[in-house]
Amino acid sequence: MNKLDEARNIINNVDKQMAELFCERMRAAELVAEYKREKGLPILDSAREEAIICNNSKALKCQEYAEYYVNFLQDVMKISRNYQHRLINGMKIAYSGVEGAFAHIAAGKIFESGTRIAYPNFKSAYKAVVEGECDCAVLPIENSSAGEVGTVIDLIFAGTLYINGVYELSVSQNLVGLQNAEITDIKKVVSHIQALEQCDAYIKSHGFEVSMCDNTAIAAQNVAKNGDKSVAAIASTETADLYGLKVLDSNINESHQNTTRFAVLSRSEHLKTVNKPDNNSILMFTVRNEAGFLAKAINIIGEHGFNMRNLRSRSMKELLWQYYFYVELEGNLHTAEGDAMLHDLQQYCDKLKVVGTYHNHIDLGE
Repeated sequence: MNKLDEARNIINNVDKQMAELFCERMRAAELVAEYKREKGLPILDSAREEAIICNNSKALKCQEYAEYYVNFLQDVMKISRNYQHRLINGMKIAYSGVEGAFAHIAAGKIFESGTRIAYPNFKSAYKAVVEGECDCAVLPIENSSAGEVGTVIDLIFAGTLYINGVYELSVSQNLVGLQNAEITDIKKVVSHIQALEQCDAYIKSHGFEVSMCDNTAIAAQNVAKNGDKSVAAIASTETADLYGLKVLDSNINESHQNTTRFAVLSRSEHLKTVNKPDNNSILMFTVRNEAGFLAKAINIIGEHGFNMRNLRSRSMKELLWQYYFYVELEGNLHTAEGDAMLHDLQQYCDKLKVVGTYHNHIDLGE
């Protein structure tokens, strides 16, 4: 055994012990949260945390590690605070946009309690979960009219979060403007690019100019703020009410079966909830650049009894003319057959990533 293997064995053994101690510490955090809730105490106790760092650092036998140990304790206590916050106040759910955005609406339907936290874009909402600021993110992955949300799919491929649920929200787009405006006053409409695409026929039939915005709620917010009655937003009725706007025309999207699928993303897979017959799974992979390898990879999926609901390719931004593949499967990959399929795929794939297994799509209604 060389030095590297010896060091890795030590690390593996220590990590197993730390996992057990971590669970013990988090159970103690539950008791702390219960006491603080009963007494109405704040979650953050800075004096207590400073005392822990000071006292525990003195007990450290190897003082050359002291500054790193301080960082370690700070991270552990931050995790404990986040967990206490969840126990006392419910989960923190990240979404992209502002209050009234469709993601805000979807998050409220999925999580009836908890705190929804707005972020300016998909990337920052995703990052908030990765870094522990939030417990999960609710992000759109596909619209029945405008197609996939490529930015989110790319984040999932490149990142570390897992999908633990997919939910469908029926989306009705509306033309909303100032209270003193009428349709005849409107010259320009603003909204998210997908909302504009969903209403393309309506926009063209009225000869409106278009302007893109980060999302529908921000578009409505801007219309209310700017006070120009010649400008309208395309947004939900909830958003119109929120920002004091008037619905000038309803249900203007071209397809009246307009649905957006939202994924719930978190830092770990919730494997205890996936042992049901109606599960779906999402798999992402790249294939080696050899003739026929993509066809062979697809055949392996079918040979193991997994039906593909869809298969998409996405370009890899950092590699010219290289692609990765996004597959939604019927079935649970965390089974013996799933393990066998993944094993067989490895001979054709450079990268193979199980994004998540979850219950079949749940309709959130309108």
